[in-house]
Amino acid sequence: MTMSFWQLGWRTLWRDARAGELRLLWVAVTLAVAALTSVAFFANRLEAGLQRDARQLLGGDVVIASDDGQLQPFVNQAQALGLRHVTTLVFPTMGRATEARGGMAKLVALKAVDQGYPLRGRLQVADAADAAGRATAEIPAPGQAWVDAALLSALELQVGDTLLLGDASLRIAQVITAEPDRGGGFMSFAPRVMIHAQDLAATGLVQPASRITWRLAVAGEDAQTVARYAIWAQAQIGEGRRAGLRLESLDSGSPEMRRTLERGEKFLSLVALLAALLSAVAVALAARAFAQGHLDVAAMLRVLGLPQRRIAAAYALEFAVVGLLASLLGVALGWGVHHAFVWLLAGLVADGLPPPNLWPVGFGVGMGMTLLLAFGLPPVLQLAQVPPLRVLRRDVGAIKPLSAGVLGVGVLGFGALLMVVSRDPRLGGIAVGGFAAAALLFAALAWLAVWLLRRLVRENAAPRWLILATRQLAARPGYAVVQVSSLAVGLLALVLLVLLRTDLVSSWRQATPAHAPNRFVINIMPDQAQAFRSHLEQAGVQGYDWFPMIRGRLVEVNGQAVRPENYTDDRAQRMLDREFNLSNALAMPDKNTVTAGQWVAGEADGASVEDGIAQTLGLHLGDTLVFDIGGVRHSARLTSLRKVDWGSMRANFFIMFPVASVPDVPTTYMAAYRAPAQAGFDNALLRQFPNITNVDLDSTIAQVQRVLDQVIRAVEFLFAFTLAAGLVVLFAAVTATREERAREYAIMRALGAQSRLLRQVQRAELAGVGLLAGFLASCVAMLVGWALARWVFEFAWTAVWWVPLAGALAGAVLALGAGWWGLREVLQRPVMHSLRAAAE
Repeated sequence: MTMSFWQLGWRTLWRDARAGELRLLWVAVTLAVAALTSVAFFANRLEAGLQRDARQLLGGDVVIASDDGQLQPFVNQAQALGLRHVTTLVFPTMGRATEARGGMAKLVALKAVDQGYPLRGRLQVADAADAAGRATAEIPAPGQAWVDAALLSALELQVGDTLLLGDASLRIAQVITAEPDRGGGFMSFAPRVMIHAQDLAATGLVQPASRITWRLAVAGEDAQTVARYAIWAQAQIGEGRRAGLRLESLDSGSPEMRRTLERGEKFLSLVALLAALLSAVAVALAARAFAQGHLDVAAMLRVLGLPQRRIAAAYALEFAVVGLLASLLGVALGWGVHHAFVWLLAGLVADGLPPPNLWPVGFGVGMGMTLLLAFGLPPVLQLAQVPPLRVLRRDVGAIKPLSAGVLGVGVLGFGALLMVVSRDPRLGGIAVGGFAAAALLFAALAWLAVWLLRRLVRENAAPRWLILATRQLAARPGYAVVQVSSLAVGLLALVLLVLLRTDLVSSWRQATPAHAPNRFVINIMPDQAQAFRSHLEQAGVQGYDWFPMIRGRLVEVNGQAVRPENYTDDRAQRMLDREFNLSNALAMPDKNTVTAGQWVAGEADGASVEDGIAQTLGLHLGDTLVFDIGGVRHSARLTSLRKVDWGSMRANFFIMFPVASVPDVPTTYMAAYRAPAQAGFDNALLRQFPNITNVDLDSTIAQVQRVLDQVIRAVEFLFAFTLAAGLVVLFAAVTATREERAREYAIMRALGAQSRLLRQVQRAELAGVGLLAGFLASCVAMLVGWALARWVFEFAWTAVWWVPLAGALAGAVLALGAGWWGLREVLQRPVMHSLRAAAE
């Protein structure tokens, strides 16, 4: 026979495709590639959009921030290099309506701008709160104020009304709808008020103790000149060693929002990983069934004289073409699905995201080909080794288990790719490692279960259907182990998804509960503390946070002076470049957990540090820390590290002293509480305590909850792929032994067994396998879910006790359903047809 492997490969591909024997392989690869590339397309476009808009979000090519306004050397250098520049001032203050308009007040983020602002991006304004925005190159004229619509609503004002800022009265002229360099941080949620720099002196708000940030934005058309300026500025900041001076980097969004989006990205990556893992199991099962069904064809090809190499090359060509086409289809499907993500996450990502590059396409095709070639091709290549004698003897040439080397290379390669996909070592390690360990555990326990079943079922007392079902399983223990293990892996993913949806997502929502504090009040003077707390209690406010607030700068560690330039980490430099918010309390605050050392109430020289900042600054238990607090040096020994839940919306501090009071240092107080629903509460509080700063977090909490809802919808949308992949695994696992079952049932029917008895045997076998697989999968899913909750998503989570029971029942029902769909024709097949096929 002179047919080339090209001709043979294309012929077998066409024949197998028409016969439907490649359907499971096609679906499994397509689902995996679609799930992975949909996330890849979305992440690729989002990253490209952020890079494109980075300069607009900063407001310039280079931005230098200062706490004292000493920026003239940097201005002179920008002018010398021919670069454009503009300086803005930003600080929190209270904006008020006139008494004629109700006299209400609200915390605002005041920005004073000058001609040339903004250097990058465009302001958008509207003539009324409900009007459409339009781009403008103008800035507020002297005597005018441009404000956010939220301020108009809060103060019950309209465009044209007067806004009081300190000693100045300004007319509201425009409503700000978009601000390119709004940035993030705590004050990003306060309504913006923008005025001309000439009006700042008239407000009387700039005082020596004012917490003002000066921002010098520099821009130019020549990238090399801008780069030279950035290098020069960084060198000047490092050499000057002046506190409060820094180069700003892109940091859009609050910590809560960034954490929410990071968790959402991890959720999407986890679901895509589960879909890929399940698809790998489905491909392995389907490929083995494919090879089992082609043993006779391969034996005949050997009889006709085809060499083993040509047969192997033909099947390799067939699988390569199937993998390529299924991968391309998956990429196309992933491209369409990622548009659903953009729609579901509307408002979280910028409009008009740039198109993706070709990386997701190459990544999807590579993953699809790796999936099929690593898990599907090895059993099929065994067809080239089928002896010609199989044409006469059907008991020779069966598919053998894969060698440890071949299987190990495929698994390691695919696992490495999945680790890269996860972009989180813990997430990838728990998902990939957990499923690999689970598969081995399922195989061992399934073998033990078959061994016990064979010895516990007494043939002289058990029903006939149970005896026959036990014999079916015991006669082919290898198939039983593969079936239970595969079914358990598929159910593991399904149960894990259910637990994620119910428990982890619920815990995620509870991270910002509906009763969380929505007011943070700072700058409460010590002589106002008792009156302020009495005011809250009379209004019915209970269970509020109350802490001293101390502003201090870390200046020494173990007798060595610490400066920003001593650290290479940007976050460490920023931390040392500004003052910390310190506090003290005898009892450790809620939502704080000691991770090292011990919190000892009343320890005079003790200090407790948040573990994240301790790692950033290289602090360890026993270190001696010295703080400069308003000119007073305060020394403390690091006695404990704490894990702080920053998303709890409670009062939290990086550094705390476990004492009732810290004498001889300037102290104010802060309160965090849930404001009562009574009208005018905030205004009455501000009238009685005019010096306080009252931060309304209602919009912050609502925005975080809105983000949660949108991200959860996107995750649930992607769940459909994993659920589909899980069902494919179930179907492949149940139907893997269809031909063997058909021959065995045909023999039993020929010997007089009735169809009713055989149906009972089949149902008993499927239900038993499903019960065992579901129970094992649920137990492991609880463990994997706990690991993900603790080390990846950082939630306290405990599954309920009945999960394994529910999983076992669900496994039995799904196995019976998949068996009815995939094996219903086995009992209807004519006896002579099955026996003749077995003899051929």
